[in-house]
Amino acid sequence: MVGTAHRNTGVEGVEGGVGLTALLVAAARAIETHRHDSLAQDVYAEHFVRAAPASAGWPVRMQQVPDGDASPLWGRFARYFGLRTRVLDDFLLRSAHAEGARQVVLLGAGLDARAFRLDWPPGCVIFEIDREEVLAFKHKVLGGLSATPNAARVPIPVDLRADWVTALTDAGFDAAAPSVWLAEGLLLYLPPAAETYLIDTVDRLSTGGSALAFEVKLDKDLLECRDSPLYTSTKQQTGIDLIALFDREPRPDSVGHLAGKGWSASVHTPFDFTRRHGRGPLPEQNDALAGNRWVFANKPRA
Repeated sequence: MVGTAHRNTGVEGVEGGVGLTALLVAAARAIETHRHDSLAQDVYAEHFVRAAPASAGWPVRMQQVPDGDASPLWGRFARYFGLRTRVLDDFLLRSAHAEGARQVVLLGAGLDARAFRLDWPPGCVIFEIDREEVLAFKHKVLGGLSATPNAARVPIPVDLRADWVTALTDAGFDAAAPSVWLAEGLLLYLPPAAETYLIDTVDRLSTGGSALAFEVKLDKDLLECRDSPLYTSTKQQTGIDLIALFDREPRPDSVGHLAGKGWSASVHTPFDFTRRHGRGPLPEQNDALAGNRWVFANKPRA
């Protein structure tokens, strides 16, 4: 796997489609990192942004944004991603430190640098599943920085539409040990059947004491808010048409599905955490974030 990553720069994997959204989130994390009231630190994020031609001119500090926090994209939307990063960081670390899950599986890991920037307990293994070209680009950038992970890191170059379960187990994942799973900004782009398959598979591979976090979007929000400042500014300034990338079929009830399998789950709006942390996006008119939900689920121990 490492040899392949060295031969392939992987830039094409993040230069278009859903891959480009990984650079958008990286830029948001970079901006968040340099804020005086930062909720999350990711010193690697700006290096990903600068390394890809498609994003090389994007801002990585708020001082580079002419309209500052008034910008729907680099102000409000970037704040959203900064808040999401912090909330999911906290979830993963709590699951690893307090709950004892030593296997962390990042589904559609993208340019997530959590293996490098978070304080993992001894014995933790971070499995990063994504397309080969995305992981190759990530490997090249992090290698150029001589970055060292804070836990055992196992990149798994496989498309989630392929047999990622075999790849994961072949890489050393142990279904008999507790695990924590993260699908950050992933399910919005998957067809309903793929989302259900993913949820079923996580359940099958998770023993008691495991946990899962994922993000979903309510059906009605997709097209009702298609002309929101957040979506229109993202398309104008980065070329990313999020509405075109989202899967528009009716979404499955993954929370109910998990509950039927014995999991306990809580569902939150991003605004719940804005109020908790004292910063982040708040509701507004024609709000593209109004339908976003963050789900946290636990599989009880026997």
